[in-house]
Amino acid sequence: MRFFVNDIQEKFVMSSDGNYLGQVDNLVVDTKSGKVLHLLVIPSEEVDIRKFRMDSQQRLVLPFDKVKSIKDVVIMSSLD
Repeated sequence: MRFFVNDIQEKFVMSSDGNYLGQVDNLVVDTKSGKVLHLLVIPSEEVDIRKFRMDSQQRLVLPFDKVKSIKDVVIMSSLD
């Protein structure tokens, strides 16, 4: 999947079962390979953050390999 950072920043993130997780704030990229490793997501108020890995700025750290699609919103496959 190829895209520009501007194409994904500030997009809403939804789980595959329709739950709103938050909004993309930034990406974690492997500087050697250029591969995107994680999405950093500002969590919605409805999200139980205890179920997710968080960074020091209280953003959800979601594995990029769980991204199902990027269109108007980012859809994540199962995060279990």
